[in-house]
Amino acid sequence: MAPNDSAETNGEATGTVVGRRKKARYIVPFAVAGVAAATIGLVPALAASGDPDLPDITAQELIEKIAASDQEQLSGTLKVSTDLGIPSLGGIASSLAPDAGGDTSAAPESKLMELASGTHTLRVAADGPDRQRLSILGEGSEYSLVHNGDDVWGYDSGSNEVYHAQSDGAERPDGMRKAPEGVPATPKELAEEALAASDDTTSVTVDGTAQVAGRDAYQLLIKPKQAGSTIGSVRVAVDSETGVPLKFTLATSSGGKAAVDAGFTKVDFSKPDASSFSFTPPKGAKVTEAEELKDEAGRNGAAGKAPKDLEALEDFKGLNVIGKGWNAVAEIDVPGGAGLPAQGSETGDMPAQAQQFLDALGDKVSGDFGSGTVFKTRLVNALMTDDGKVYVGAVTQDTLVKAADAAE
Repeated sequence: MAPNDSAETNGEATGTVVGRRKKARYIVPFAVAGVAAATIGLVPALAASGDPDLPDITAQELIEKIAASDQEQLSGTLKVSTDLGIPSLGGIASSLAPDAGGDTSAAPESKLMELASGTHTLRVAADGPDRQRLSILGEGSEYSLVHNGDDVWGYDSGSNEVYHAQSDGAERPDGMRKAPEGVPATPKELAEEALAASDDTTSVTVDGTAQVAGRDAYQLLIKPKQAGSTIGSVRVAVDSETGVPLKFTLATSSGGKAAVDAGFTKVDFSKPDASSFSFTPPKGAKVTEAEELKDEAGRNGAAGKAPKDLEALEDFKGLNVIGKGWNAVAEIDVPGGAGLPAQGSETGDMPAQAQQFLDALGDKVSGDFGSGTVFKTRLVNALMTDDGKVYVGAVTQDTLVKAADAAE
C-alpha cells in the first residue's frame, strides 16, 4: 500500500526536523540559478501508471533521504510551465533592458526569463559542479546554455548568436556567481527552496507514492498551517532509490491549475557523455563576449533606459518583516516617500508597456494605513501605498491590507 503519513500516525516533520537538514547537500549541481524558480509548471499527467508499492517511510526519513542524496550526474528531459496569472515577461524585460547596441539574443538573462510563463520543454545534463548543460527547445529553434569549467556559452540557434563568459572561479563576468552545483530549474532546487521556508507554521507529510519518468517515487506534501497565504501546497515526488526530487508542484490556495510545476519526463542517473558539455561556435555565428556587454552598458549608463524612478528603487531605506511563516509580509520604504508615478508624470516617465502591465494587475484598496494599489499575481502580491510604502508577500490581498494596517 502507498504510505500516507499524518501528524497523528507517522510523525509529521515540523520545522525542528527541517532545521536540522544539511542544506548544502540538497542541490543537484546546476549551472544557473533560476527561479525560480524559481520561479514554473508541468503538464499534470506525468505521474501515471499507478501508484507503486513502496516500503513505509516517515516524512522525517524522506527529508533526510533528500538531504543525503549526493547525485551529481544525470541527464534527462523536463517539462516546465508557469501560470502566475501575469502576461509574458519577455517583452517587458526587453523594454526595460539597456540599449540593444551591444546586446545579444544569446545572453542567458532574457532566455531564462521566458521560463517565468508558459510551458517549456528542457533538456538537462550534469556531471559535477563544473559541467552542466541546459537546452530550451522551441518550435524550430533551440537555446542552449553550457557550463564547462571556466567557460559559459549561450547559443540561440534561431538568430545564430553566441554569448561567451569566463569564470574566475568565484564570479562570472555576467555578474552571477559561479554555479552552486546543479541543473537549473530542476525539481531538486525547487524542493530545497520550499523546505528552507518550513517551520512550525508548516505541515510536512508523506502523501502516497507515484511513478515519475518511469521511476518509483514517494510524494512529500508541504502545506501551510496558516490561512492567508496564496500558497495552497507544495508536492515533491522524491525518487525512492536516489533521493532526488523528480517532480515539483506548487498549488495556489485559490485552486485551479498549478502555478509552478516542474518534472522529468525522462531521467538517467549515469554519467553523461563528455561531448554534452563541449561547445564550438557554429560557422558564421555572431559571438558576443560578456565583457563587451558590460562595456556597452557602461557607455550607455549603468541603468540603460530604465526609468529614473525604477533606478531609485535601489535606494530603499530598509526592510521590515511583518508576521511569520507563510504569512510573512515585507514592508519597504520607497525613497522620497512617493508611490509609483503615472505615465508621463512630472516625477518620472514610466514606459507605456510597463504602465499597462501594472494597471492590468492593480486594485485600489484602503484601510487604516490610508490608500494604495495592490498588484496581484497568483503567488506574490504587493501593496504600494500612496505615501510610498510597499508591502509584499505570498499572501492574499486581505492579508496585505491587515499587515499594512498593523504597521501604522
